[in-house]
Amino acid sequence: MRKEFNDTGVCVEKRHFMVNTTLKIEKIFELIEYEKYFIMNRPRQFGKTTSLYRLHKELLLKENYLTILLSFEISSDTVFKDIESFSNYFITLFNRELKQYYPNQEIFINENFETSETEFNKLSLQITDFVQKVGKKVVVLIDEVDKSTNNQLFLHFLGMLRDKYLKRDLGIQPTFHSVVLVGIHDIKTIKLKLRPDEEKKVNSPWNIAVDFKVDMFFNPAEISTMLLQYSTEKKIKMDIKTLSERIFYYTSGYPFLVSKMCKVIDEILLPEKENQTEWDLTDIENSFKYLVKDNYTTTIFDDLTKNVDNNPNIKKLLINILMAGLKIPFVTSDQTISLAKVYGMLDTDERYCKIHNRIFEQKLYNHLLVGMIIEGKYNKLSASSDVYSTYEGTLDMPKILRKFQEFMKQNYSQKDAGFIEREGRLIFLSFLKPIINGRGFDFKEPNIGEERRMDIVITYTTNIYILELKIWRGESYHQKGLEQLSDYLDLYNKKEGFLLIFNFNENKESKEENIAFGDKNILAVWV
Repeated sequence: MRKEFNDTGVCVEKRHFMVNTTLKIEKIFELIEYEKYFIMNRPRQFGKTTSLYRLHKELLLKENYLTILLSFEISSDTVFKDIESFSNYFITLFNRELKQYYPNQEIFINENFETSETEFNKLSLQITDFVQKVGKKVVVLIDEVDKSTNNQLFLHFLGMLRDKYLKRDLGIQPTFHSVVLVGIHDIKTIKLKLRPDEEKKVNSPWNIAVDFKVDMFFNPAEISTMLLQYSTEKKIKMDIKTLSERIFYYTSGYPFLVSKMCKVIDEILLPEKENQTEWDLTDIENSFKYLVKDNYTTTIFDDLTKNVDNNPNIKKLLINILMAGLKIPFVTSDQTISLAKVYGMLDTDERYCKIHNRIFEQKLYNHLLVGMIIEGKYNKLSASSDVYSTYEGTLDMPKILRKFQEFMKQNYSQKDAGFIEREGRLIFLSFLKPIINGRGFDFKEPNIGEERRMDIVITYTTNIYILELKIWRGESYHQKGLEQLSDYLDLYNKKEGFLLIFNFNENKESKEENIAFGDKNILAVWV
């Protein structure tokens, strides 16, 4: 069977090129061996279900384990309308799995268990009765736990499992050996979804769970296992180590994005290449550019922007990080930061919030910027690409910067200094967008230094321009900025760069200067 890179659904070894995740599965199984309860909560399309299916497959091979894999994904609203409906649904799913994977197992959870107990107590007794009779370590894996439409009911269910867990450790009541929940939300953010009128007393229903610390990102060495499999099977030449590191550079190991970048190269870019038997770094760069184009979307990008638009606090947080360059401490107790991390938008450098990966950063940056332009927030000037481009298909960057300098002088005064310091980058990016729209795009590097500089790479037709935006902080910072811009130009093998400086001193003047810095020529324009 011909294999492909997979970007939808569960990855299947015989059909898809896959990263070797054996070490990750072994670490998860270790938690099960130690009888831990935990939740594998990771963002959408993170390979959670693929990992769960592989874990289930491994457990089925172990004689002393009995494993039940359940999913709430296709459950209807009626399932969660009350405790009785949920209990019956749980038992039905449980027994169906038993019959499929353990056809010789005579003991099932009794669907007609006679007792005067309430429904959850009844379910609790049935679980104990089953575990006592089966004589094996019973592991329950539950996928899509946050698909429950009644989050309060589900929290009560977890409370019942918690109560049984505590009694088990006291030697009072046998129960499941391990319970593994899988979903986007952890219990804290599931509770955030409750409406105020639903918020009843729930005494930490999952505080028995251990933290799930298994790294589910794909590191460069893991990415290389997939590229090796691909290059061997399809006889494609490549420097696997170098390409794996570059894919990681753009994706930060986000599983979907790793596969998607490779899929774009294999199915879209490679057929158009003259040499169709080799991958190189240019292919990685072009795959990145393909994915971050304004007009390209896929389900995960739609979810990303939808979650921004539906959460004003997240939107404000991202604007401060992406546009204003603010360094915001990564505080997990903050609900907005916690939710943005759940959605896959944020990561931490151990101190401050940062956008998780360069692809998400560019998609979010474009979405926020276009939204602001549509709102008319920065539309005092509408520029046309025809005015600033040449017949050769290049941009006249000096002309663009001079026109922006003139625009700022005419439209903003000294009294606007506070506003410009906060919004100056957005004003320029909004000015730039219509100039390059349709023939190019701009993307920014995420590393914003202490003087709040921002590197922007502008592509226009086949040309690349490197521009740095910064706030004037004195001559020493200026020299440091020139050095940083020079280093960044080296990454793109460029000898010419541009520097746009916002100066808020009272005696400032609008000026420009051609600077010879080492082997670089840099045009600096002050506004």
